[in-house]
Amino acid sequence: MAEEKTGRDGGVQSLQRAFDLLELLADAGGEASLSELAVLSGLPMPTIHRLIRTLVALGYVRQNTNRRYALGARLIRLGEHASMQFGTWARPLLTELVDEVGETANLAVLERDEVVYVSQVPSKHSMRMFTEVGRRLLPHGTGVGKAILSQLPPDDVRALLERTGMPAYTEHTFTDADALQRHLVKVAKQGYALDESEQELGVRCVAVPVPGAPTPAAVSVSGPEGRLTKEAVTRIAPVVQRIANTLGSELAARALSA
Repeated sequence: MAEEKTGRDGGVQSLQRAFDLLELLADAGGEASLSELAVLSGLPMPTIHRLIRTLVALGYVRQNTNRRYALGARLIRLGEHASMQFGTWARPLLTELVDEVGETANLAVLERDEVVYVSQVPSKHSMRMFTEVGRRLLPHGTGVGKAILSQLPPDDVRALLERTGMPAYTEHTFTDADALQRHLVKVAKQGYALDESEQELGVRCVAVPVPGAPTPAAVSVSGPEGRLTKEAVTRIAPVVQRIANTLGSELAARALSA
């Protein structure tokens, strides 16, 4: 049996290259041709073809009818399990957030072009917000989505919006890409996003991106507008920011100890 070549950091070179190709496919919007992957990776075409053929056989890449290659469905299962584990780590901090502000706390991540809720701790109020774990929404119409988008390069945001379109969840949802991108500049500057009945009428949400997360993520607090008033937002936003920063620090510490 031929010995595997050692790559960077002492790892297996072919395995590193395979994951590099998956990352390049993701960066290219989830689809690319072999020649595009060769240019992006700098690898010779025979190497790319061998790696892609293996990834297709395993289900991590698929070949479309236009002969271009795309991320495969088998990655969804891995991503979902990783996201749920992320949510489990975050739950104690979300509980702390609920105890402090009295409203429902959520954690969501960006998977491909959607935000996915991976953890939630409900408010103790009888009237409270509830978003089931695993729910998927387009990011332009949610507080967590806008918080995440505010941290991405503008060109990446524009490409995402072109892929998804911007359907209206309510009459308050952003449906114009230029207007949303101007709004995201403000979100990035103030450090948090507000959902002002943009996803569900009568609901306000304060969302903050998680710095250093392994995948783009945001923590949020949501509640009825009658309780989560604009005055309350000025008190709650710094608390959500503190929890998001703490979660980011804990994730960084886990990565160093792994």
